[in-house]
Amino acid sequence: MEMDKNTLRLTIIEQQKQFDQPKTIIQRTVPLAAIQTKKITVITGIRRSGKSTLLKQLTAHFPKYYYFNFEDERLLDFKATDFNVLYALLLELYGDKPVFFFDEIQNMYGWEKFVRRLFAAGKKVIITGSNAKLLSSELATVLTGRHIKIELYPFSFKEFLTYHQFTFQKFYDTKAMSVIMRQFKSFLKWGGFPEVIASQNPEELKQLYQDILIKDLIVRYKIKEAKAFRELALYLLSNTTSTISFNNLKKILGFKSVSTVKNYVDYLEEAYLNFSTHKFDYSLKKQLVNDRKIYSIDTGLINEVSFLFSKNSGRLLENVVFLELKRRGQTIFYHKQKQECDFILKKGNRVTSAWQVTEALEVNNREREIAGLVEAMKQYQLSSGTILTFEQEERFTVKGCKITVLPIWRWLLQ
Repeated sequence: MEMDKNTLRLTIIEQQKQFDQPKTIIQRTVPLAAIQTKKITVITGIRRSGKSTLLKQLTAHFPKYYYFNFEDERLLDFKATDFNVLYALLLELYGDKPVFFFDEIQNMYGWEKFVRRLFAAGKKVIITGSNAKLLSSELATVLTGRHIKIELYPFSFKEFLTYHQFTFQKFYDTKAMSVIMRQFKSFLKWGGFPEVIASQNPEELKQLYQDILIKDLIVRYKIKEAKAFRELALYLLSNTTSTISFNNLKKILGFKSVSTVKNYVDYLEEAYLNFSTHKFDYSLKKQLVNDRKIYSIDTGLINEVSFLFSKNSGRLLENVVFLELKRRGQTIFYHKQKQECDFILKKGNRVTSAWQVTEALEVNNREREIAGLVEAMKQYQLSSGTILTFEQEERFTVKGCKITVLPIWRWLLQ
C-alpha cells in the first residue's frame, strides 16, 4: 500500500518552504572535495549537531536543489515504492533540478537503491544521517566507490566563539584573552550543540540525550533490555576518559554475556554518543584485546547527565582535546606501559606525536605527567611532545626530549 499522495505532497511543500527561509548560520568547515565531487556526499554525525544547517550552507554552491527530510511523523507509512512517488511529486512541483538534499534518509528501507538510481542519472545527491553503521553498511554494499563521507561534530571552540561574534584580530590583546578564557569556561560547561549554546538550558541537553537513547538506539535496534542499556550508557558517560573492558562492564552492570556488552557499546558509538581509543600496539590483535579508553561527544552532556559528583575539569579538558583531534582527522591511541600518555597519534605505520592533557602542572602531578609523555616519546622515537593545560605556557627539555606546554584554548584556535 502506497503512502497517501496528498499527504506526501503537502509534506514536500511545507519542508521545502521552511528550508528555503533565510537563516543566519555559522559557517562550518567543509572539505572542498565534498562540494566539487560528482559522487554522493554523505554527512554523518550525532543528532542536533547541525547537519541540516550544513545542508543550508551548501545551497550557496548548489542553488538549484530539492530538499526533503525523512524524519517526519507524516512518513510513518512511507515504503520503498514511495520513492518513485516522491520523485514524481518533486518534478511536478518544482521542475527538473540537478541536486537532491536528503535529511536522515537512513530511516527509510531501500533508500540506497533510490540514491544509486539518482546518481546513475547524473544527479548530485547529498544525504545526512545520525547513525554511522546504518549508513556505512548500505554504502559499502550498494554505493561502493560512489560516495564521499563527512563526519560533523558539535561546534568546535572556534565555532563557539564565532557564534558569540568574537573576532580574532586582537588574539593576544589582554582584554581579548580574558574574554576567550571566560568563553572557554562556558564552552566546557555547555558543550557544542548549537541549540543548547543558544538556550543554555540544561533540560535541552537531557532531552537530547533521551532522544538519542530512545529514537536512535532502543527503538531502532529493538533493544529489549532497555533498563540495562540505559544504565550502561550512563555509566560510560559518567566514566569519560577512563579505561573500560567489556568483561568488567558485564560484571559491574550484571549483563549475561560479554558479547551483549560489546554490541551495546558499539551501538552507542554508531550513534556518535561515545567514542573509544585503543592502547597503542604494533600488533593489531593486541590492540583489539586491550582495554579501551572512553570519550563522550560533548562536555555539556557530561556535566548535565552523568553522575559526576565532584568537579573534574581535567576530564572535561581531555575530552575536548580528543574531540578536536577527531575533527582534525587524526588516528588516535593512548599509551600505557610503566607510565601513561593520553594521546598517541599515528599516520600510516608511524607514530607522529604524543600529547598529555592536565588541568595544571603542579607539585603533586608534574613529575608523573612529564614522565608519561617522555616514556611515550622515547618508545616511539619522537624528539618533541606537547602538554596541554588550562592556562600554563612554557618550554623545557627532559632527557633530550623537547616539551612544549600550551593552554588548551590557544591550541584549539591554531
